[in-house]
Parts: sequence; structure tokens; C-alpha cells
Amino acid sequence: MQAIESVRQELHSLHPDDSQIVVLKHNVWRVKGLIQVSRSIGDVYLKKAEFNREPLYAKFRLREPLKRPILSADPSISVHHLQPHDQFIIFASDGLWEHLTNQEAVDIVQNHPHSGSARRLVKAALQEAAKKREMRYSDLKKIDRGVRRHFHDDITVIVVFLDSNLVSRASSVKCPSTSVRGGGISLPPNSLAPCT
Repeated sequence: MQAIESVRQELHSLHPDDSQIVVLKHNVWRVKGLIQVSRSIGDVYLKKAEFNREPLYAKFRLREPLKRPILSADPSISVHHLQPHDQFIIFASDGLWEHLTNQEAVDIVQNHPHSGSARRLVKAALQEAAKKREMRYSDLKKIDRGVRRHFHDDITVIVVFLDSNLVSRASSVKCPSTSVRGGGISLPPNSLAPCT
């Protein structure tokens, strides 16, 4: 995410000839003023030259075709060791984080645990998107989904609630951490069994 200084520095070092590689737009750091992320599964027009040629680049609001990729599909991985006081994890696309802060999202889940938390987060983000467009949430919801894409980004949310007893027991057991990545890797059954 562009809010992280090290990510902005990485983009500047990869594109030293482009002073506009990351710009502050509407109080949010964005790559080329368009997107908040530097890594993405989609957004191929920002990764491959054949998708940002005439007339495609104009469709995506670029002033000129990109000379080289500015986004990557390679994931940036960070590790957070769960603590007994951790209650839940929110996995969400940038469509949510564009409208809610971390604290706002946490407050929503804490105030409504297990009762449609993900749905409440999506609704709160859509309400904020409507407010930014100076319209009512009910009016935004009436817009056809294909057209609504022009009013807000896609929003995907998963909330995983944690069992503090299991987290506490797991943190006291000494065992190697396990990480599984894609790429056709298949692990035999029981290879991810908990440590004893």
C-alpha cells in the first residue's frame, strides 16, 4: 500500500525517471494517481505493455502509454504472530480500505461480533463512498453494478474470528511455523497438523 513510506521509496527507486510514479491525490498516495496498491492480481494494463497501448491507455485515464510495468503480481508478505488478546483478522480488498481506516473497521467488527461483520464492513464502505460522491447510500445501491464501478472499487471482505484459547496454546508450543505458497505445490495430508 502506498501509505507505507518504504513502498513509495521502492517505486521511486524502480522508476527514477518518473517523478509522478507515486502522487498524493485526495489525501491518498496512488501509483500514477490511479491505484493505491503496488502489487495486484488484476490491473494488467499497469503490468504489461500490450495492454496499455493506444487506445487502451486513454480508457484507463493514463496520459501516455507506460514504458514499463509499474505494478507487480508478486506478493508482499508480512508476518504477525498471533497473541492471546487477538480477536479476529480482517482480510479485505483495497475497495474497503479506500473508505475505512483500520480503526474504523476494527470498531465495526468489535461492536457487532459474529453478526454479519463482513457485510457491515461492506455497507460502511459503501456509505462512505456515497458520502464522498455527495449522494445517499440508497441512491448508490440503486445504480446498476456495471455502472456503479465508476462510483467505487470492488469490495471484498472476510472476517476470521480467533479462538483465544487455541491462540494461547499455540503460542506456548515450540514448533516451526509453516507457510504454503501456490505455484502447483501440493502437500501430503497431515503435513500441516498442529504441533504437540
